[in-house]
Amino acid sequence: MNYAEVAVNSPLTQPRTFSYSIPPNIPLSVGHAVWVPFGPRLVQGIVLALSDHPLVEDTKEIAQAIDPQPILLPHQIELCRWIAEHYLSSYFEAAALMLPPGFERRVITFFQLTPNPSELTISSLTAQQRRLLSFLQRKGKVELRQLKKVAGRDRIEVVLEQLVRKGLATKTQELERVKVSPRLVTYLKLAVSADQARRIIPSLERKRATQQAKLLKLLATEAGPIPLPEARQRLGFSSAVVQALSRRGLVSIEEVRVQRDPLAHRTFVAASPPTLIAAQGETWLQVSAAMGQPAGGTVFLLHGVTGSGKTEIYLRALAQAISMGKRAIVLVPEIALTPQTIARFAARFPNRVAVLHSRLSLGEQFDVWQRIKGGAFDVVIGSRGALFAPQPDLGLIVIDEEHEWTYKQQEQPPRYHARDVAIKLSELTNSVVILGSATPDVTSYHRAQRGESRLLQLPQRISGGEVSPLPQVEIVDLRRELKEGNRSIFSRSLSQSIAESLAAREQVILFLNRRGTATFVQCRDCGFVLRCRRCDVSLTYHAAADDLICHHCNYRTKIPHVCPNCLSRRVKFLGIGTQKVEEEVAKAFPEAQLLRWDRDVTRGKHSHEQIMDRFLAHEADILIGTQMIAKGLDMPLVRLVGVINADVGLYLPDFRSSERTFQILSQVAGRAGRRKIAGKVIIQSYTPQHYAVVAAAKHDYLTFYEQEMAFRRQQGDPPFSRLARLIYTHTNAVLCQKEAERMCHLLQQEKDSQGLPNVALFGPSPTFTQRVRDRFRWQIIVRSPNPLPLLSQLVLPRGWSVDIDPVGLV
Repeated sequence: MNYAEVAVNSPLTQPRTFSYSIPPNIPLSVGHAVWVPFGPRLVQGIVLALSDHPLVEDTKEIAQAIDPQPILLPHQIELCRWIAEHYLSSYFEAAALMLPPGFERRVITFFQLTPNPSELTISSLTAQQRRLLSFLQRKGKVELRQLKKVAGRDRIEVVLEQLVRKGLATKTQELERVKVSPRLVTYLKLAVSADQARRIIPSLERKRATQQAKLLKLLATEAGPIPLPEARQRLGFSSAVVQALSRRGLVSIEEVRVQRDPLAHRTFVAASPPTLIAAQGETWLQVSAAMGQPAGGTVFLLHGVTGSGKTEIYLRALAQAISMGKRAIVLVPEIALTPQTIARFAARFPNRVAVLHSRLSLGEQFDVWQRIKGGAFDVVIGSRGALFAPQPDLGLIVIDEEHEWTYKQQEQPPRYHARDVAIKLSELTNSVVILGSATPDVTSYHRAQRGESRLLQLPQRISGGEVSPLPQVEIVDLRRELKEGNRSIFSRSLSQSIAESLAAREQVILFLNRRGTATFVQCRDCGFVLRCRRCDVSLTYHAAADDLICHHCNYRTKIPHVCPNCLSRRVKFLGIGTQKVEEEVAKAFPEAQLLRWDRDVTRGKHSHEQIMDRFLAHEADILIGTQMIAKGLDMPLVRLVGVINADVGLYLPDFRSSERTFQILSQVAGRAGRRKIAGKVIIQSYTPQHYAVVAAAKHDYLTFYEQEMAFRRQQGDPPFSRLARLIYTHTNAVLCQKEAERMCHLLQQEKDSQGLPNVALFGPSPTFTQRVRDRFRWQIIVRSPNPLPLLSQLVLPRGWSVDIDPVGLV
């Protein structure tokens, strides 16, 4: 094969490869990472295919291979292709999901003044050329990016190339510094026997080489090599002491690779498998039988109420996979869930569990990734990105809380959904997939009903190996509370129940899916609302920092003493968030110890773990939090859960708003009564009659599913169709609208020319938040049985993004 089809690391809006000829001295195969010329630059690429004939006549040569071995396996190449073509990203963007941490590197372009430039040539320069030349004369070797900042982006590269052609400047390119590498620690050890060292020590002391004598004595008493930093900390010697002993042949210095282990600070107590109840036993038999089949690729939807023992099914499936010489990947929707999930798996599979997520340092990610590739772990646990860990001999993929929207990547391409990618990965590796949830995504449940996956049911809660009841749920009508004079954020029922739980030394969870103290600040005279300067949203007041904060761009400002619009002093804080709840709880129950769990208090690396450990140790009586506390956590002393306002998010302009409300209410209710104590849940709502609220209170998924599906069928929404969301952003509001209108016209023309049936275009229209970070946003929604035929041939200009199967429209 003389030619390679390469996915290049360059901004592209379509999945496509570029043809390159292979130099005779570079042995290549599919999956190799390479450097290739792309325009005037040198960029990274991944070889996706080899051929005898290029797709174009004129080809450039591959510059060099980055690594002697292929960096991606054949099934990863297939997965990369599928992701790019399914979610309309570039092939390299899809491949980048599977590359080692810190792999991507740029080629940096530098310019510098040529020694002894010709005065005659300088005299003929333009003013802009002279300014650049003067800057290079002062600064020496300067990176192109820095020159653009100083001189502006407009035509800067053209002017620099003119200086190069005139012989006044030189252009060089260098690889960006390696972002991460193995961590090496210097160790000291004796180069002679301990007895020999002891005999030499007196002579060193006589020569007043006391530091050398102390170090030699330390090494002679230790059982093995000592890290140099540790020895230096204990004795306080200089580098010259080590060098002197090394020259005399008494001490050897060696570099030892040390693993950056994110679990090194944790210990796990071994646990044995519990006895299964009947429903678990029946479910396990079906999973076990499927795992024993050579074909693999089976997908299970495990629908079990909260506390029904789904994790035990996952653990037994992993044990069977290991017995068959296979390994597993387990995904959780939130990093907050990772510590508890790790504890459960590590208790059964000690020293064989890896954790991989974005909160780890780059060095930790690098080391864990390399050890995973080397087969050091039976199971990898992490958030959605852990799905692409290079786990060899993959036989099992578990997605816990499969309904969670966090499994969808929305910030950057490829905008994949981990659940759908996991199903494709299982096809390529003959793995079994278990999708677990107490409130499955209605699309997943619909697929199971149609036979696309196998539905398993765990309808009973388990506590201590016995069936226990689900918590009782009370819905409180907040409209009635107001009519009867209660203006507190706590209904009378919730206040009384909190007091009873505290008196009984039980724990309480209070849930509100909104951060901050006041959700907006308004002048009571003119109605002016303080808004973000860069986004079309109101600023939220956070009492802890005494700041107004934008939850979109993190813009912060101090609270004005007077209204900026009318100079009135009647500025009022309205709405509530978790910080306000915390303040009100402290006033109402001053004897209670409080903890808050939201994004504002989980900035640190181990914040989630620390909050969880404190609450489990009963260092707090009441835990106040957002959706982080609603997902799969097991808190045995919690008897009472209070939902401050169930209507947050219920009436957003999104067809999934009812489903999300049902799911989050059901999940947070599931935190109550997880052990022998009977649980109680109080849901406060201004719309207590809404079917999502009623079904959640009754723990009735099937009734909710039937009502939701009837609504979606009537509207033609997923799963009865598929959606694509195209968003255009621009700093100019008028140009943003015009481009969105132009694109909608092109889509209509493409639809008509292809004769595509059942395709509907909605928009263009401003997005729910019309401006974010000083960029205006317009969107077009495509609804059809399959949006790919319409969109796959479309070349999207810069500024456009496309999201296939979006999880939300706001």
